[in-house]
Amino acid sequence: MIDPLLGEAAPDRTVWTLTGKDALGFLQGLVSNDLRPLEQGPGLIWAALLTPQGKYLADFFVARLGDGLLHLDIATPLAADTLRRLTLYRLRADVQIAPTSLHVLRGLGPAPTGALPDPRHPALGWRAFSATPGQAPRIDWDAIRVEHEIPESGVELIPDDSYILEHGFERLHGVDFRKGCYVGQEVTARMKHKTELRKGLVRVKVEGTAPVGTEILAAGKPAGRLFTQSSGRGLAYLRFDRAEAELRAGQAQVRPDQAPGAERKSLPKG
Repeated sequence: MIDPLLGEAAPDRTVWTLTGKDALGFLQGLVSNDLRPLEQGPGLIWAALLTPQGKYLADFFVARLGDGLLHLDIATPLAADTLRRLTLYRLRADVQIAPTSLHVLRGLGPAPTGALPDPRHPALGWRAFSATPGQAPRIDWDAIRVEHEIPESGVELIPDDSYILEHGFERLHGVDFRKGCYVGQEVTARMKHKTELRKGLVRVKVEGTAPVGTEILAAGKPAGRLFTQSSGRGLAYLRFDRAEAELRAGQAQVRPDQAPGAERKSLPKG
């Protein structure tokens, strides 16, 4: 395991180990991303668990470590409900899911031995697992997430409400459209190939402050919500057709950093 002095603690994360001959195949049939690369050796893949209607339930990292074990790294507030759902799906599969005492570490710069690059974006550095906690957090991860429009579990990503394509999962390598069936796959594929997204997560400029989750109004009409904020910018979930109006979130004025939906329109349909 990695030296905890080489990374800082990632608070509020739970790590499970998955064992049994069906463990990888079991997850493969449930989550949004293709986990088969982990059959070849160590790696880290970000994926989501969805409802049959395509709504977000949880996101997590699936890791194959150097010792060959399969681990799941998930936000602690989502852990209990996600474990319950995975247990319901398990049926007769040879899969055992057990808690571990491992701690999640993360950092920027060159990745130390045993660490794995964060698959979402290079700016997020690396993640690793240790038997002992890492250093106290010092890096402004919110600023990095705002800069690169990266949603966070339980903040921008809301269980039973969010859709992963509206929150950048394609751009952030969290969904695979060639892997085959998984729970919620049909709705996600339809949103990709047959519709133009009308809402989504965008970076905004913020003058003033507002609590996370404050409703954004456009000329008095609901236009979305403001979430993470850092250094005068933030992440907002917006209706694109109302994004050009004067936007306010409580006492804060909000303006999109770029034309909402521009990135989505540029993504290939194939």
